[in-house]
Amino acid sequence: MRSASFSTFGKPSDVLKIEDRPLPEPGPGQVRVRMRMSAIHNHDLLTVSGDYGIKPQLPAVAGTEATGVVDAVGEGVTHLQPGQRVAASGQGAWADYYLASAGSAVPLPDAISDEAAAQMISMPLSALALLHYLEAKPGEWIIQNAANGAVGRTLAMFAKRRGVHVVNVVRRESAVEEMRGLGIDHVVSTDSAGWKDEVARFTGGAPIKAAIDGVGGASSGELLSLLGQKGVLLSFGLMSGQPMQLSPSDLIFKETVVKGFWLAKVGPALGPEKIGRLVGEIVESVAKGEIDLPVSGIFDLADVSRAVAAAAEGHRKGKVLIKA
Repeated sequence: MRSASFSTFGKPSDVLKIEDRPLPEPGPGQVRVRMRMSAIHNHDLLTVSGDYGIKPQLPAVAGTEATGVVDAVGEGVTHLQPGQRVAASGQGAWADYYLASAGSAVPLPDAISDEAAAQMISMPLSALALLHYLEAKPGEWIIQNAANGAVGRTLAMFAKRRGVHVVNVVRRESAVEEMRGLGIDHVVSTDSAGWKDEVARFTGGAPIKAAIDGVGGASSGELLSLLGQKGVLLSFGLMSGQPMQLSPSDLIFKETVVKGFWLAKVGPALGPEKIGRLVGEIVESVAKGEIDLPVSGIFDLADVSRAVAAAAEGHRKGKVLIKA
């Protein structure tokens, strides 16, 4: 079978190669999925470059989330059957076939397209887990940068359903209209002079409880400066590639708490029952069209180098996907 493999860490478009690998056999509690479409996430690119929190043993097959059809089931799997369409996370998803835990495979209704199903779990689940982690309540304000990214968009949509107010910070004016086109309110671009005054207008002077920082660098300090007393700054990403730049006076006099968030650590603490409820909410919302998961490009698995190069570009309006 074809697989997008890498034997050294490096720039994904340089080190990923299509190789022929044996068909994997599902072990106990696993399913083999015939991949139809897979998302390219930032953490996939960081894993290939060797900059993520987990480094796979090399050589490895890239990709972590896809949708497809169950092809075979391992011992003990009774709730899934061959031929069943699922969305499932699993290592080595950028291949004609990949293995996934049967417990994490989500059966799909016909109302959800492959394009949506391929990106339906990781980023939306991160968004819901962030809201849960922050214990955000109806009527409260939070703020996030990188708001036009996959997590940012879905977080804003889910927060709106819960009555939680979100200030959505982007880095270009064109992204403001893109976000509004998705029904997302309170969007402001740092390209605009006086954008912090716009934030104050949105909130009407109400305190901002928490900030979600997906950028790092100077952006971290900008969010910190807007937090209310005893607010929480949550580090979620490192788009800038720069260390967080924080004002000691904001930290000291506001008694700010700074935390890190990684779903790989937070998810297990939530427990399978809570995760199941969150995933159920995602499936229902996507099926009803209440949560939009846009796509900016679809590439064949054979063109994986072009696909990851496109995914690394800025100013995208949605996910880049790989199809088998």
